[in-house]
Amino acid sequence: MELICPAGTPASLRTAVDAGADAIYCGFRNETNARNFPGLNFSPEELAEGVHYAHARGTKVLVAINTFPRAGALELWHKAVEDAVAAGADAFILCDIGLMAYAAERYPGTRLHVSVQAAAANPDAIRFYVERFNAKRVVLPRVLSVPEIAAITRASVCEVEVFVFGGLCVMAEGRCSLSSYATGLSPNMNGVCSPASHVSYENAGGTVVSRLGGFTINKFGSGESAAYPTLCKGRFRTELSTGYIFEDPVSLDAATLLPGLRDAGVTALKIEGRQRSRAYIENVVRSFREALSAMEQGRAIPAGMLLSMSEGQSNTLGAYRKTWR
Repeated sequence: MELICPAGTPASLRTAVDAGADAIYCGFRNETNARNFPGLNFSPEELAEGVHYAHARGTKVLVAINTFPRAGALELWHKAVEDAVAAGADAFILCDIGLMAYAAERYPGTRLHVSVQAAAANPDAIRFYVERFNAKRVVLPRVLSVPEIAAITRASVCEVEVFVFGGLCVMAEGRCSLSSYATGLSPNMNGVCSPASHVSYENAGGTVVSRLGGFTINKFGSGESAAYPTLCKGRFRTELSTGYIFEDPVSLDAATLLPGLRDAGVTALKIEGRQRSRAYIENVVRSFREALSAMEQGRAIPAGMLLSMSEGQSNTLGAYRKTWR
C-alpha cells in the first residue's frame, strides 16, 4: 500500500519525501484547495521545484484542487489544473464534476483522483467517475467501516485510498455548511474550515471560552487542554450529560488496522495534516513506514505510537470500527 503524505509548504514536502513517503499531496496558495490558510501552500514555481525534488527521489506529487469553483471564477480553477500539469504533477485530486470534465478532456495523460470532498461512498458513484472521467483512484470518506470498504473495493474498478491518521471529519465530505454559517467563508468553496481569523479565546473567571465567529464552541476548566474551536467539535451540556454530539476532539489513528485495510483491497493510505508542522510530518511518516514494515514482516504493529501527535493526546478508530451510541 502506498503511503500518501501531506505537505503544506515546500519545506514540509522535502521533509515528507526524506521521511519515506511514496507520494505527497499539496495545493496552490489560493481557494482552489481545501486548506487555504495564510502561510500555507505553493506557488506554481514552488510546486515545480517540489516536483523536481520528489521525482529525483522516487516520490510522486499529487495536487489537490479539491474545492468547488465559484460561478464567474472558473479561470482560477482551470489555471490550477494547467499549473499542476506544467509543474509535472503525477495526478490531480478533484471533486467538482465540471472541473473533472475539463481536466480529463484537456490533460488525459495526467491521472485523475476523486477527492474525499466528492463524498463518493458506494460503487455506483465511483463507477460514474471512472466511466465519465477515467478516474484512476477514489479517496473514500471517513464514515465507512473496514467491511464496508472491502465491499466497495470488490465492486469497484479503480484504486481505493483511505485516511489512516490525522483530523477526523465525520461530516458528509464536501457538504459541510457549519463553518460557512458561522464565519461566512465556505470550506468547500473558499477552502477555509474554521479560519483562525474568526477564532477567539477568552478567560472568564478561570474558565477559558473558545469561540468561532462569535459562537461559543467550548469551555475549559483550569488545567484542561483547550482544543481548537471547530463547530463539529463543540461540547454540549444537557440534563443527562455533557459531551460531544458530532465529533470528539481527537485524532484518527488506524495504524493497528493496516492488515485489515490491506486485506480489504486498499491501494493507498492517506495521512491528514497539511496545516501541521514539519516535526509532525516527519514523526507520522516515519511511524507509518515502520508500521508497514512490521506488517510485511509479520510483526505486531505497536498501538499508540503517535499519541503525542494526536489532537488532545488521544485517538480513535473512528468509523472503521463503528461503536455509535
